[in-house]
Amino acid sequence: MTTAKVFMNGRSQAIRLPKEFRVKGEEVRLQRVPEGILILERDPWEICREACQELSDDFMKERVQPPPQKREWSKER
Repeated sequence: MTTAKVFMNGRSQAIRLPKEFRVKGEEVRLQRVPEGILILERDPWEICREACQELSDDFMKERVQPPPQKREWSKER
C-alpha cells in the first residue's frame, strides 16, 4: 500500500500525493466513506456522458414501450 504525507499549508491541511497518483486538472471531488476519505478525479456524471456517446444511433430503436397509463389525480389524500 502506498502512503502519502499530510502537512499544513497555511491554515489548510494538505496531502502530498506520490508521483504515480498525480491527477489531471486543479480540483478533485472528496467523499467521506467509512474507511476514510475517497478522492475522485472526475465528475461521476462525466463517465456516464462518455458511455452514452458510445451508444449506436439505433440503440433501443426496437424497444417496445407500453402506452401511458391513465391515472386519476386528486388533491385529496
